[in-house]
Amino acid sequence: MSSQPPFPRPAPTVLSDDGDELQFCSTCAFSHACLSQGMDKSALRDLHVLVEHVGPFHAGDTLFREGDPFDAIAAVRAGCVKTRVIDRDGREHVLGFHFPGEIIGLNAIAGDRYPCDAIALDTVMLCRFSFPKISVLATRVPGLQRELFRLLSRDIGRASLLAGDWSAEQRMAAFLVGLSRRLAARGFSATRFQLSMSRTDIANYLRLAPETVSRVLRRLQDEGVLAVDRRDVELRDPDALEALAAPILRE
Repeated sequence: MSSQPPFPRPAPTVLSDDGDELQFCSTCAFSHACLSQGMDKSALRDLHVLVEHVGPFHAGDTLFREGDPFDAIAAVRAGCVKTRVIDRDGREHVLGFHFPGEIIGLNAIAGDRYPCDAIALDTVMLCRFSFPKISVLATRVPGLQRELFRLLSRDIGRASLLAGDWSAEQRMAAFLVGLSRRLAARGFSATRFQLSMSRTDIANYLRLAPETVSRVLRRLQDEGVLAVDRRDVELRDPDALEALAAPILRE
């Protein structure tokens, strides 16, 4: 068990207040609530005050460990975070990957400790929110409360997507399409991106053998659906990939 507290904290950093305008980063996990729910300036200011910028963390750094006391959720501001559990036999089970604008720590709400590890896969910056404080604010700001429920529901939905008896090609397509959509939603390219995670991590997450992941990627490349150069990926036929992923994503 780590003796370090989860999300090691520097002095709090409050986002800038430019006159009458208060804005979050373009990749902020709560931007959807700010825009769609029409938060007033007072609510935005209260939410800004809760933000602490944390990092940088580097590849391999642990952000929190399973069993650490839960007191905060964090939005990924930059980089990619892997969540995982280690079973009693020492085997790793990858639970998910989290990108800019996405929240880590939501699955700890039901208890008082984090139920998994969170590991930085590259240089990671976080925005930390005290959960007790944001919970109090959510009772006064319905839009924020709905956004927390929306984010939690989305995480649950993602976790169940790969539970069916899908082929390796369908699993890989769903992974790439899901990644494309998530990046596009935050203003990044939907067709050209870099995989921060290793083939082994992808295989673990998709419940496939690493050699199967490599074989499927080669097959999709040979068919002109995508191009892969080490960790760089280009989706050359997004429609074909979407069709392959459709049974899993159901959208």
